[in-house]
Amino acid sequence: MSGYDVVVIGAGLAGLRCATRLAEAGRDVVVLEADDSVGGRERTDVVEGFRLDRGFHVLNPAYPGVRRWVDVGALALRRFPVALGVRLEDGVARIAHPVRSPATVPGALASGLVRPADLLPLARWALPVLANARAVKRGPDRRLAEAWDRAGLRGPLRESVLEPFLAGVLADDRQESSDTFVRLLVRSFALGAPGVPAAGIGALPAQLADTARRAGAGIRLSHRVTATRRHGRGWRVEVDGADAIESRDVVVATGLTPGLDVPLPRARGLQTWWFATDERHNDDAALRVDGLRRGPIVHTAIVSNTAPTYAPRGQHLVEATVVLPSEATEADVRRQLTELWGTDARPWRLLRRDDIAAALPAQDPPLRLRRPVRLGDGRYVAGDHRDTASIQGALVSGQRAAEAVLQGRGQR
Repeated sequence: MSGYDVVVIGAGLAGLRCATRLAEAGRDVVVLEADDSVGGRERTDVVEGFRLDRGFHVLNPAYPGVRRWVDVGALALRRFPVALGVRLEDGVARIAHPVRSPATVPGALASGLVRPADLLPLARWALPVLANARAVKRGPDRRLAEAWDRAGLRGPLRESVLEPFLAGVLADDRQESSDTFVRLLVRSFALGAPGVPAAGIGALPAQLADTARRAGAGIRLSHRVTATRRHGRGWRVEVDGADAIESRDVVVATGLTPGLDVPLPRARGLQTWWFATDERHNDDAALRVDGLRRGPIVHTAIVSNTAPTYAPRGQHLVEATVVLPSEATEADVRRQLTELWGTDARPWRLLRRDDIAAALPAQDPPLRLRRPVRLGDGRYVAGDHRDTASIQGALVSGQRAAEAVLQGRGQR
């Protein structure tokens, strides 16, 4: 039986950041991961030469935790346009960041999606978080739908643009999420330019794992923890098919995976369809939403237009995202893709469908930006469910859990 100062259970973003901080502080730490690679929900698989993330992911370099702990340059980030294509009856309108793309403003107004009467309600809702995020965090919180109603934000901008776009981001097509969280999220989009690593989103945890190993942390893959039990002044960590491990402290960083007696929030789910085509039907790299709301898809993108590295030469990769639960069939998805992209999607080859029931923790109001990382039984916990449902939240929660372990042993 081997022994360590700390066992971290789970090699997702939170667990890897936690292990790195502990190793940098001189702790003898090992990460136990049930899967055969690091990443948790941030995974990339190669299927028929295509890079398929486990669901549609983007990395926002504007997040403070990303700026502090991630070498974004090394990831060769391929950035999406800060814009949306919105399908309407008479074509596709483009809604873009008005400061970065001022030339698109007249077209947005002409489309009818952004009416002059909508600008004041939009400003009433969005500008406070851009001016003073701390004040918004301290202020009252409510359901997003209620907040939009109170601001007077109605009409096509809400129904055809904001609702479908945010449904795919939040896995919430009823606008039940925290208004505070959504406004903070919109602020991060406004300040950053999200994208995907050239090698897929899995390159992010791979980099964090390399950093953890260089700091001195051990990482054991295919080590599924079945139980943690008190053992003297520490813990006995039992592993399926392997010897038990003793440690002074345990950090549970398994995300939204049930088990190990860790209280978890309600999860929200997303379904992602990945299609391949050998014809370049459209050059648009922006996400596209259905302003007519005629189908299950909340957003779609030709990912290879942004990141050519996601597809073999001469091939193109299309994603379509649906909120779970859903009864959508492949025929439903292909029909709507045909309408969204203006080309027959029936010949496209289905590479994979990802059903991720626990894509992210629900962010219900009132938003709690910091949940305890100390479990009442002496263990610690990390994951975006302890902070915010984001890469930022996962990284910060890992750092907080590590600091709590160090403080608990009389060190900082």
